Parts: sequence; C-alpha cells; structure tokens
Amino acid sequence: MSSPSLKEFQDQVAELLLRHRSVLDVLSKFQQSNAAANRAVMKSVTECGCVQVHAGKQHYTRDMTLEQAKEQLGTHLEGQVCEHCKEVIESELGRNLFYMASLCNLLDLNLDKVVSQESTKCSTLGLFNLS
Repeated sequence: MSSPSLKEFQDQVAELLLRHRSVLDVLSKFQQSNAAANRAVMKSVTECGCVQVHAGKQHYTRDMTLEQAKEQLGTHLEGQVCEHCKEVIESELGRNLFYMASLCNLLDLNLDKVVSQESTKCSTLGLFNLS
C-alpha cells in the first residue's frame, strides 16, 4: 500500500475534522499535539531510556569546512529509539500533521505547496536557511 500524497491526506483531514472547526480550536490542538510529540521524545529518554541526551556546547571554528562542521557538530543523542517509543512518537507526529493539515484547510492553504515552497527555499538558501 502506497502512502497518500499530501493532497490526499489534506482532503482526508478536511472530511474528518468536525468537532474542532474553529481556527482557535485547531491552533490550540496543533500546539497541544506538538507538545505531545515533544513529550514522547522526552519519555524515550526519561522513562524508557532507549535514548540518552548528552548535551554540551557545540565546538566549531569559522575556518572549518562544511564537511568538517558536519562531522564535528552532533545531535546530542546516544542510542536508538526502541520499537515502542518509535510507535508512540510516530503516532504523536501523525496527530501533529493532522492539525497542521487542518490549519491549512481552514486558511485555504495547500499543504503540498507549503512543503514544495519550503523545499525550494532549502535548496536555494542551503545552510543560510537556518534562521
């Protein structure tokens, strides 16, 4: 079974969203779902322990090449997300996408176009896109 396109997903969300049709409801649910996704990642560290965070200052110099900087700068993560945590995180991210698509629907925005424009911006600006 192939994944639905962004347009198909956005259309599906439009059909399903009944209860929270107010833009205020959708914005608050979008923010709540984002917090739940963040919490799921945090629980993989604090409750499960499948992932550890070892954070510190990222050390790099202006004379480093791009490749050297990519090797030097880390994610602060150690370990791999276990299957259980992965399922929970994917579920929360899915819910977040649902409310993102809902917001696009309410504002008459095309999610596929939003993604396409961001991809073009990333391709054009490259590393300068990190603002």
